[in-house]
Amino acid sequence: MAVRDIKKYPEPVLKKKAAPVTAFDDELQRLIDDMIETMYAAPGVGLAAPQVGISRRLAVIDISSRDEKFPLIVLINPSIVRSEGEIEFEEGCLSIPDYTAKVRRADTLVLNCLDREGRELEIEACGLLAIAMQHELDHLDGLLFIDRISPIKREFFRKRYRKTRQAVK
Repeated sequence: MAVRDIKKYPEPVLKKKAAPVTAFDDELQRLIDDMIETMYAAPGVGLAAPQVGISRRLAVIDISSRDEKFPLIVLINPSIVRSEGEIEFEEGCLSIPDYTAKVRRADTLVLNCLDREGRELEIEACGLLAIAMQHELDHLDGLLFIDRISPIKREFFRKRYRKTRQAVK
């Protein structure tokens, strides 16, 4: 297992819709293990394959540090079947360090996906798990949480981001 570099905004791979996973081989298993290791090292509660530069529909989530009922989950080719309710939550992202914003998402959802062996799963989620799943699915669709905030807040983020990049140069 290896900790991989996390791609940061505005890396192009973060804005690209990821391709489905089709092969459940040793390479996929290594990628999953590396993603888990990278997520824990960051530390974060979720990580999508595009965040480590691999444009595949794969994400890992572990919210057990905040809710012990939910151990590590591997989501392959996930899709939301049903969602309802609304919740607003202060989100951050490993690909956009040092920035958080309130994002509105569905409060409960049902998600279909495959596990790391290719078996079909249906997962019902609410609260933090539902938020994390939607956040990671957005990564697979080429969206970042800043794409879900108001245009005014997004412009504020961009200005702040440009300033911090210029300060680093």
